[in-house]
Amino acid sequence: MTAVLPERTATGAASDLSATGHAAGSATARPAEDLLARLARVPADRVAVVAGGTSLTFGGLRAAASAFAARLAEAGAGPEHLVALHLPRGAELVVALIGTLTAGAAYLPVDPKLPADRRRYLVTDSAATLVVTDGAPPATGVPVLAPPAVDATPGSARYRPVAVRPDGLAYVIYTSGSTGVPKGVEIGRAAVSALLAELESTGIAATDGGRVGWNASPSFDASVQQWVRLCRGDTLVMIDDETRGDPALLAALVDEQRLTDLDITPSHADALLESLSELGGPRPLTLLIGGEAISPSLWQRVARRSAAGVVRAVNLYGPTECTVDATAGWITAGEEPHIGSVLPGLRMRLLDEKLAEVAEGGTGELYLAGARVGRGYRRRPTLTAERFVADPAAADGGRMYRTGDRCRLLPGGRLAYLGRADGQVKLRGHRIELPEIEAALTADGSVAEAVVVLREDVNGAPGIVAYLRSPDGPDPAELRERLAARLPAYMVPSAFVPVTAFPTTPNGKVDRAALPAPGSATPAPAAETADDAPRGRVEELIAGVWATVLGAPRIGRDDNFFKLGGHSLLAIKLVSRVRAELGVAVPVRAVYSNPRLRDLAAHIESLA
Repeated sequence: MTAVLPERTATGAASDLSATGHAAGSATARPAEDLLARLARVPADRVAVVAGGTSLTFGGLRAAASAFAARLAEAGAGPEHLVALHLPRGAELVVALIGTLTAGAAYLPVDPKLPADRRRYLVTDSAATLVVTDGAPPATGVPVLAPPAVDATPGSARYRPVAVRPDGLAYVIYTSGSTGVPKGVEIGRAAVSALLAELESTGIAATDGGRVGWNASPSFDASVQQWVRLCRGDTLVMIDDETRGDPALLAALVDEQRLTDLDITPSHADALLESLSELGGPRPLTLLIGGEAISPSLWQRVARRSAAGVVRAVNLYGPTECTVDATAGWITAGEEPHIGSVLPGLRMRLLDEKLAEVAEGGTGELYLAGARVGRGYRRRPTLTAERFVADPAAADGGRMYRTGDRCRLLPGGRLAYLGRADGQVKLRGHRIELPEIEAALTADGSVAEAVVVLREDVNGAPGIVAYLRSPDGPDPAELRERLAARLPAYMVPSAFVPVTAFPTTPNGKVDRAALPAPGSATPAPAAETADDAPRGRVEELIAGVWATVLGAPRIGRDDNFFKLGGHSLLAIKLVSRVRAELGVAVPVRAVYSNPRLRDLAAHIESLA
């Protein structure tokens, strides 16, 4: 039985989904046409990529990708080889990615902003054949190749992709690992082609010749949903980090670049909505919201913007192991948040503890099967066997992926997301295994034991809290710096809470629900002396805003916003409060450029 997301009408309403049960999905979906075959037919003069001041046509993209594919082949890359792309978001990354697929190889995104140890691990653990980089590569001994040129003349190189089997490797993306180290997910070429076909058939990718913002880090699978749109002839607009982190700049880019599609997490959508409404007027902008659970209040806010014609919005859910998106549902008023119905290329099974299918209204763990289930974890056969299990409904011996997500079955085959059954969490769109953070903490010589949780009350926003048992009581600021050298910024805890012992349940396990809320002195502010106290009206006002945003009782003029637990969303809240209290419009980038209170205050005074 097939559950298809219907096209949404201009007023925000959608017809009922064509699902009547919970074993939904298409077991015999027609194989989708290969991405590069579709790319080859796009008119050469159409704009393919916009990146800052660079604009690349489809003819230029194909020529540049073909030339880079030839270089890759000369260096030994081909089918089932993995090419690590150590490049920032930009035109070079797009050319390198398409060039890698043209050579028949697969790509591994390595974000240059990740800590050096993690970048080195990704390259070595994946057994990459080559590293493509425009800067200092990870010290791995793997051969290095310079990035591609993006100024190839259309038609200067023959665009003839190497033939690859449908199950041939397309990419490997690493996710946080419960064993303390990241694990690489392998996805095949046919699965990626099917993803694009399903985005089209369900009406999600509806605009002919759309302009799609590449908003996600290439290291996260949401980026795949964005670059595949090239292959149907859409224009890809690269969004730089400064714009991504500032709702006002992002809203302005949506307007200036006439974006039709923007993938965004609920956390960032919440901040963007107000700026979008300020621009005024109906706009054909599709918001593809996913990466974490959406709150009821945000659902209703988005639904109101949708009814007003400002956006059309769809809530998406899907694990990296099942090629980005598994379910989808339009966000409309009068409904509780849900993740919609399974997309055509997958089958879902909602099973209870005894692996029996649950009835409507029941809850269970979500399993996914079908053509878009990934090949497994790279070089992890045991872990692959644990998570990719036999599908009893498949006569051909196919597998289904055990998501670890608990859902409730709603009428019409829709699902309500209820959370995880293990230690994995989603924070600001990032998939995080809490045991990986615990492993990094206990590897630090100053920590004896650690328990890490996601709390909803950290500095007025969800955040990671680390509870530490240590005889010496490590300094939070110093510990945070050491962790930042090992973990991505989004995995570094916002607060550290020392404990003498961990509360336990009657069976002796750590009682995470009984862990204390972070105290107002964690992380400890530094304003202990008169010399460090804020000076002047602006510093005092900024200190007051920081205290409110960060939940700290004392702020010193030499304190650092991010070392006190600040992050991107709190930076957005900070500039909003400054605008309200001081009447000064401060860009979010100013907080990153001036993280010390006295420096930020001086910058604001210069603006005023």
